[in-house]
Amino acid sequence: MAAPPDKDSQASLPPPLRILQGLVIGLTASLIFGVITVVAVVVTRFPKAATPPLPETLVLPQGASALAVTQGADWIGITTTDDRILIYDRASGNLRQTVTLTRP
Repeated sequence: MAAPPDKDSQASLPPPLRILQGLVIGLTASLIFGVITVVAVVVTRFPKAATPPLPETLVLPQGASALAVTQGADWIGITTTDDRILIYDRASGNLRQTVTLTRP
């Protein structure tokens, strides 16, 4: 049975192993510091994207219900359940264009 290591076991390490031990401790510390730095940069540089302002009301044509909404710089597109895409002006909320989708 092996004897338990004594308190001075690190003092009895050969010099090359003590150097290696110091390098491993330094590498571990730099890895921890690096991970903390990357997390801090990601959190501070990529804040939540602000949602562009929407008009108070968008009036859909009668019988249309929204399926999906997308936004451009100065327009809002609404895909409806009756296979149309309605393009609205962002500032005024007026309907700019209607695109009717056809099925093949």
